[in-house]
Amino acid sequence: MTLPAGRHASLPLGIVIRRKPGVTRWARWTWSPVAVLPGAPPADWALLRQEGDAREYHAATLPLTLWAAETEAYVVTLSDKVPSVYVVMRQSERADAPLDVVLVTASAFEAQDYTDNGEDIVEKIPMPPGLLAWVWEFVEAHHVEEEFVKRRRDRLRVDRVEDGKGDPRIAQMSDVYRAPRPRTREGTR
Repeated sequence: MTLPAGRHASLPLGIVIRRKPGVTRWARWTWSPVAVLPGAPPADWALLRQEGDAREYHAATLPLTLWAAETEAYVVTLSDKVPSVYVVMRQSERADAPLDVVLVTASAFEAQDYTDNGEDIVEKIPMPPGLLAWVWEFVEAHHVEEEFVKRRRDRLRVDRVEDGKGDPRIAQMSDVYRAPRPRTREGTR
């Protein structure tokens, strides 16, 4: 795949979600994303296959958009033991779909932002080899490594004067951090 000359690239990804029987009486079914289909056509919970009670659905097709300004996040994702894309889902209000697939991203940072609200479900799906190569090609074309610059301290010598240190009501320089003693009736210490 060739990349456009712009500062972003987009690829439609189909999201495959598997439904299996739940393991407790409170959860009748468990739903989990299991695969992505690069270049997939639009879909809305199309049944792909069925084995006993387990079913796999092509739940949705969303664009995976890569931005040149976010290549550092993609480098983090690609450095994982298993490079993955992140799928963000929410409970659906529709009767014919249990989940709404909201977003698919290759940015570990963006996925982390969605986990913070507690309402979204964020799952990792391993990248197929073709998608992995596409993301690497984008990162190599747009990533600029930023050099770490250590901040230098100014050369002002602040250790020579003791002004402004501690409690001004304490006359001693030896223990400037101790609390002042309460005054007696006569006003002496």
